[in-house]
Order: sequence, then structure tokens, then C-alpha cells
Amino acid sequence: MEKKQSGARGSHDRIGVPSIPNGPEDDGGGSAAALVDVVLPCLNERSALPKVLGALPPGYRAIVVDNGSTDGSGALAESLGATVVDEARRGFGAAAHAGLLVATAEFVAFCDCDGSLDPAQLAPMLELVRTGRADLVLGARRPARGAWPIHARLANMALSRRLRRLTGIPVTDLGPLRLARRSALLGLDLRDRRSGYPLEMFLKAHRDGWRVAEVPVDYAPRLGKSKVTGTLRGTVTALKDMGTQLAAASQRTQATKGGGPAAGPHGATP
Repeated sequence: MEKKQSGARGSHDRIGVPSIPNGPEDDGGGSAAALVDVVLPCLNERSALPKVLGALPPGYRAIVVDNGSTDGSGALAESLGATVVDEARRGFGAAAHAGLLVATAEFVAFCDCDGSLDPAQLAPMLELVRTGRADLVLGARRPARGAWPIHARLANMALSRRLRRLTGIPVTDLGPLRLARRSALLGLDLRDRRSGYPLEMFLKAHRDGWRVAEVPVDYAPRLGKSKVTGTLRGTVTALKDMGTQLAAASQRTQATKGGGPAAGPHGATP
């Protein structure tokens, strides 16, 4: 399939996906429009790509955002039928947002590309959004043995506790598997291009009154080397980026009595 550069951010033509029995309605031209675009930020995930792409349910299109891979991940993903986007700017948020900008389906999901999550478990998440019972659905991870390093798990627990106090939403995991409507996601004006992107999405969804729900999902040991939460250094960097978003949210609360503050580091906005 066609490979896109993330810098081309004008209008995007819909890219056809193979016609799928019981999937989205065929448009008469031999291809069907994707019901869900699944954005998969990717940095050297060659070993996991066949498993991840092979697990996508009918009607789900993979948008693999190659964030500077040196192991041929982009070429492999393209050969497996995924839409591939090149994003030169390093960072989870940069890759995730590049995929969102290319997406054309009504619903957009985000998933790690390391084999730790099963894209097939997006189905109940889609049902909640599609039927109007939620606006954003997060996958609450149920880790298998060895899947979640203790330092990363403790950091996630502390963050979830703080978010419950800040927003009143009973969130237990700010996990990477999530789904919402594309138009609504674009309306959030997400600006973080590093590790704070998932948190910014959650905080701005709360700001705009979205109904946020959780669905339990399996969490397996990743395939290949971790770049973020699997390392202590990566976890510290992620916490720093998320701290920027939490500070912006606190500023927004204070600003309700007056004018809003300017954007902070990494594009954090109240």
C-alpha cells in the first residue's frame, strides 16, 4: 500500500482496504472503507509486526507510523498490507498524532506495536463508543507474569490515583490501547509530541466533558526491546512529560477565575 510522509498534512485520499466478508460495506469498486483506523507508533518492531497486524479484526485498518526504525519495520509493515507513515520527529506523541492526521475512518484506535496488546480486544471498546455509551474508552491492562516492570506499574498506579482525585473519573490505568471518534480526537487539539500525549488526551477529554470508560484487556510481555516504560530511564522521561500535562491541567483549573495561561513545554496547553 501507499507509504505517506507525515509532513504532507493537507487533505488525504481514503486508502482502500481489502473487501472483507461481514465487514464495512463494499463501495462497488472492490474495496471497503475501514470502520476503524488503528494507529500503531513503531520504532524497530520488526519481530512483533506479523503478530500485531495479523490480529486486526475485519474492518480495522493498520496505520503503522515508522518513527525512525533501522530494522526495516516500515518495509515489512507495508508488505503485510498496512498503511505506512514516516514520522521523522522522534517521540510517541509525534508518531501517534501523525497517524491520527492520516486516518480517515469514523473511529480511531491507538495500540502499541510491540505485541503486548491484542488489537482484537478493541471490539468491545468500539461497541461502547459506537452505541453512544462512551466517548473515549481505555484498555485497563491485566498483565501476564513478566509483562509489566514493577517500577512502571507503580508509576501507573500513582498516576491513576492522582487522576481520580483531579477528575473524578474512576480510571485505573492510563494504558496505550484506546479508541474514540476521529473527529472528536481532532477537536481536542492535542499538542504534546512526546510521552505526555496519552495523558493530554485524557485530560482534554475530561475538560470537554467526555464520558470515559475502561475495558479490561490482556497485557503480554512485549516482543523485542522496550524504549520507554521497560527501562528506568524511559519511565523517568515519561513521568517528566506527564508532569508537564498535569501542571497544565492544574493551571487550567486556576485559570477559570481569569484568563488562561500560555502553552507550556512540549506544547502542553490548559
